[in-house]
Amino acid sequence: MKKRKSATVTNIAQQSLGIRLSSHEKICAERMKTLIKSIDELRKEVAELKDSVSKGKGIVAALVFIGSLATAVIGFFSFK
Repeated sequence: MKKRKSATVTNIAQQSLGIRLSSHEKICAERMKTLIKSIDELRKEVAELKDSVSKGKGIVAALVFIGSLATAVIGFFSFK
């Protein structure tokens, strides 16, 4: 018959510490997945906003050009 080792305090502490660390790592991994997913969504939204702003700048530039042309035409005919 083999002699059974008695569970020492350090062995029990190491085992419970290992269990706590593994559960903590699972929780942290889940949090990291959530954070990475959120960051990816934010990147997509920022890219969409950049596109929208670029389109808006183009529209404003076109309106300024049309307004300048209209002002030039009105000015040209009002001086004659």
